[in-house]
Amino acid sequence: MTPDPDIRTVQNAVAWHATAGDDAVRKLDSSLEGLSGDEAAGRIRKYGKNSLPARKPPTALRIFLGQFINPLIAILLVAGIISILFGDLADASFIFIVVLVNAFIGTFQEWKAEQSAAALQEMLKVYARTRRAGREETIPSEDLVPGDIVILESGNRIPADIRLLRAQNLAVDESLLTGESQAIVKSAETVPTELPVSDRTNMLYAGSTVMSGRGTGIVVATGTATEIGHIAETVSTSEMGKPPLVIRMEEFSKRISIAVLAAAGLLAVIILGQGMPPVEVFFLAVALAVAAIPEGLPVAMTVALSIATSKMAKRNVIVRFLAAVESLGSCTLIASDKTGTLTVNQQTARVVTLPTGEGFTVSGAGYAGEGEVSDGEGATPEGSDWKRLLALARTSAISNEGSLVHEDGVWAHKGDAIDVAFLALGYKLGLDPAALRRSADIVAEVPFESERRFAAAWHREGDAVRVSVKGAVEAVLPLCTTMAGYEGSVPIDPDLVGKELEEMTEQGYRTLAVASGRAREPFGEENISSLELLGLVGFIDPIRPDVPEAIARCHAAGVDVVMVTGDHPATAYAIAHELGIAESRTDVVTGADLEEVQPPTLPQYIDRVTHARVFARVTPLEKLRIVEAFRSSGAYVAVTGDGVNDAPALRTANLGVAMGSGTDVAKDTASLIVTDDDFSSIVSGIEEGRYAYDNVRKVTYLLVSAGFAEVVLFLLALLVGLPLPLLAVQLLWLNLVTNGIQGVALAFEAGEPGAMSRPPRRPEEGIFNELMIKETILSGMVIGVVALGTWFWLLENGWEVDAARNLVVLLMVLLENFHVFNCRSETRSTFRTPLSNNYFLIIGVIAAQGVHIISLYVPFLQEVLGFAPVSLVEWGTLLLLASIVVVVMEIFKFTRRHRTSPPSAEAAAA
Repeated sequence: MTPDPDIRTVQNAVAWHATAGDDAVRKLDSSLEGLSGDEAAGRIRKYGKNSLPARKPPTALRIFLGQFINPLIAILLVAGIISILFGDLADASFIFIVVLVNAFIGTFQEWKAEQSAAALQEMLKVYARTRRAGREETIPSEDLVPGDIVILESGNRIPADIRLLRAQNLAVDESLLTGESQAIVKSAETVPTELPVSDRTNMLYAGSTVMSGRGTGIVVATGTATEIGHIAETVSTSEMGKPPLVIRMEEFSKRISIAVLAAAGLLAVIILGQGMPPVEVFFLAVALAVAAIPEGLPVAMTVALSIATSKMAKRNVIVRFLAAVESLGSCTLIASDKTGTLTVNQQTARVVTLPTGEGFTVSGAGYAGEGEVSDGEGATPEGSDWKRLLALARTSAISNEGSLVHEDGVWAHKGDAIDVAFLALGYKLGLDPAALRRSADIVAEVPFESERRFAAAWHREGDAVRVSVKGAVEAVLPLCTTMAGYEGSVPIDPDLVGKELEEMTEQGYRTLAVASGRAREPFGEENISSLELLGLVGFIDPIRPDVPEAIARCHAAGVDVVMVTGDHPATAYAIAHELGIAESRTDVVTGADLEEVQPPTLPQYIDRVTHARVFARVTPLEKLRIVEAFRSSGAYVAVTGDGVNDAPALRTANLGVAMGSGTDVAKDTASLIVTDDDFSSIVSGIEEGRYAYDNVRKVTYLLVSAGFAEVVLFLLALLVGLPLPLLAVQLLWLNLVTNGIQGVALAFEAGEPGAMSRPPRRPEEGIFNELMIKETILSGMVIGVVALGTWFWLLENGWEVDAARNLVVLLMVLLENFHVFNCRSETRSTFRTPLSNNYFLIIGVIAAQGVHIISLYVPFLQEVLGFAPVSLVEWGTLLLLASIVVVVMEIFKFTRRHRTSPPSAEAAAA
């Protein structure tokens, strides 16, 4: 049930964040008791279900038909139809079999990928706690309607856009919408109209998560009228970039079609001049064109991509579109989200600074009590330092509403991210924060609220009561008169503390202060004073442990990495600098900076973008513009992300890579999904993508050079006045038993060394570069000339035409048996490429030769193909002749390697 546009306009017509809570309830014709059941049912009919329009997965039939939208396939179908018209059912049958095999393989792989993606996106149904007719009910979130009263608490996923009516210590993680890694403190207070989404503290947006506290609000927008809905609509109208393999194969198909038709036309003219009837000439030209077209290429290419798809799945990358497999291998730049992609999306205490200036580093990442605290030299703190650190950890554990426990080998947490991070720090200092808080005789508490910016807890200690406080430095410092010194309390030095705070802020840390002191009655925030400052703690969302190495591999492979985040510039720079993405603060550009250089099509805007490495405080629209700017500068861009805010950029990029734990919108938009959220898996995908493209080139090289050899053989034979060396049915048999089998086997080739040490291919580079053209022409000429020489010698020495053709076909099979080993590498010696890299190829060569030998003895095939048995001596002689193609290509590779100065990476690998 989809709401009409007018209803959507009604839901978005009011600036709810600038509307008082009571007024919002009245405008929505609701009450604090909630809607009645009948009213809710009526509103569902009016507004529709609270869900986003899901993309319907393609049917198997649609995927199957999509396999035929390919220029090369179209050429084969036309050739097959022409063959039928001329009564050549053998040719037609072979062509249609090849086309169907390709279609079935492609359909199976893409269907399997779609099913994997659908399974990954399938999430548990979200329920909402709502008040209907004065009674609290738990209903599926899709049944929520504008006007529903919703009750939320820590851990809940926000099911719709909600105007808060009441909030108690409410903090919400909106990183999936805004990119901001820190939880946003919410309140019910009305805010100005002009504020952006990220600053509307009285609004809760669908897709966000409650990190701590409780709240009650009224639903103001559902489904496509929510902020997520707006972004989802932007995604649906954005244009996706075309994978480079599709571009290359389309161009290649056009060129080879022209070349084949030109060659066939030339041969037709020559044969006509020799007096052959026009109908026979036309049929022969068509037969030769069909033989020369590498009809095995679509199958082999699909197999190569399918193999890469399976390998990438084992490396935690799901490929949703088969042609996208090698796209990662083409990318020149990765524009990565920070939160949850480069970082673990878990606040962590990273540094502790005592009031007297001693700094300590905290190891370990995320919500786990595993790690240790060490000084600047890596040693464990001792003496006074150790005692002061323990006092800080005890105080922060007492004034804490979070929970972090180690159960059954797993760390389980609940509550505000900073509270949990403080508890993890306590564990790392050897304390048991949970037991400590249980044993503390707490007599009063003041929870954290955005207005006071600190939390406090009063607890008995002997006959006295002490107060423990933690919170923003600006809020806690005025409450302190002393600070923890080496031998005890000393008068506080505001200048020293301010300097320490400034240094930590510049390094990107979110810094909180911890203090304690004797309490005065009555116990309340108005009576907190004369505290002792125990220290400052710097928090950050730490990087994933494997990301630095992954980024270094990207740089070695010629792939640049930039960070695009909604986070604070200082925090973004700290993470980027640690990762090796940014060298100085001049590499950081904010969304506000880019707004000053508008419109995005200006050369100045593109220049500003391309010279930056970190983009902070950017909105989804700005992220989209950044990607477009990089693409317009000539970069082939892969965008990674997990949030709704990433979806427009994911779609606009040449390649979208979504994180498996991310939103459905992001995963439905992307071409690849990284199931383990591991950035290093993306790098593995780049490697597999390069291997896949290399294998497509190898198969192309094999099939095109074989087709070229056949054209050379026919053309030269006609030019010197010899009979046709092969019949049309023999040509198709040759393609079937050699290229058909060996081409598929070659697609299983393992990756060559050096794939990740060479720069990425230019997106506009054709599949045929200078090297492949040279090797194709040389190998094709060698095969064609050797076969022609043998054909000429046999006829000159009195062999019957049919008997000579029998030997020439066998020679061509042997030549291509040898030549497939040349195709295993365009640069490395055949003898330096281990056979263990592809046992399938060995099996394929043996199978091709075996099938042909069998055909020499089967009466039916003898009659159809014109074959006859050959002696062992004849077979051995032809085997020696066939080895010439390896000798010539080895000389070519050797000469090319030693002509390069200094030696290239490829040559070094060889």
